[in-house]
Amino acid sequence: MRTLITGVAGFIGSRLAAGLLDGGHEVTGVDAFTPYYDPTQKRANLEPLLHRKGFRFEELDLRRARLQPLASVDVVFHLAGQPGVRSSWGPPFSDYVGHNVLATQRLLEACRAAETPRFVLASSSSVYGEAERHPTAEDVQPRPVSPYGVTKLAGEHLLDAYASNFGFHGVALRYFTVYGPGQRPDMAFHRFIRALLEGGTIHLFGDGEQTRDVTYVDDVVRATMAAGKAADTKGASAVNVGGGSQVSVNRVLQILAELTGNEPQVVRKAPMPGDVRHTSADLARAREVLGYRPQVGIEEGLCREVEWLRQERPS
Repeated sequence: MRTLITGVAGFIGSRLAAGLLDGGHEVTGVDAFTPYYDPTQKRANLEPLLHRKGFRFEELDLRRARLQPLASVDVVFHLAGQPGVRSSWGPPFSDYVGHNVLATQRLLEACRAAETPRFVLASSSSVYGEAERHPTAEDVQPRPVSPYGVTKLAGEHLLDAYASNFGFHGVALRYFTVYGPGQRPDMAFHRFIRALLEGGTIHLFGDGEQTRDVTYVDDVVRATMAAGKAADTKGASAVNVGGGSQVSVNRVLQILAELTGNEPQVVRKAPMPGDVRHTSADLARAREVLGYRPQVGIEEGLCREVEWLRQERPS
């Protein structure tokens, strides 16, 4: 299978590339190394892939580059985008439109011209906003409450429009809070663990009783690979990818305190605009369409991330 991964140097993209290469597939990876967080970490993610048989890399910006030759593959895994709920307000919104909407439309247009048969889009649970019920199934009306969520939903609608009109198979995977070794440094678990290991302060927005459905990165990779081989249907479908259980932020801090042997120094602040109270994924469709069942629980997953960050810290 010939595959294209956008955002290949990212947290999920680099692990997806390794998984596909392990399976004997060809991977073309692209990344723009945008400065949302330190590109040095992205280049470190990419480095082990550069020497592997079947892997080819191109550094380019999807908003501007000529994309049709890249789209001549069996499956596109579109993971590139601008992340972050809290930073999507105000002037930075133009970056979200460019990376999450315009880039997606240009890639879909290239896939139409190249007659690419399959397209897998990395979407987000942020499209649901304050969901009307939990666990949240894909038939719940999306009502994003952040500009970031709006752009991710726009990407889903673009995928549906192109897949329905031009006859290829599309899947939008709604990822629920992905964590584990290699997690982006701006994400909560990474920040919590680093503060505990280094004696720093944890800034906690809200009372800590907000809950998240959290998903270990290897489970996300398995679901994403399965989406690249799911049964063909004309048009696009949305599929939740969650971890199978909810956990409060306060409970996460308790687990991390036990794992690190350090008590968290917490400064509590008011909730931030766009932060939802609860997320919880109904996984019935993921089981049916992808054969997906999460395998790594929160305690094991956090233990692995703690050990990774211990090793990453300067000695």
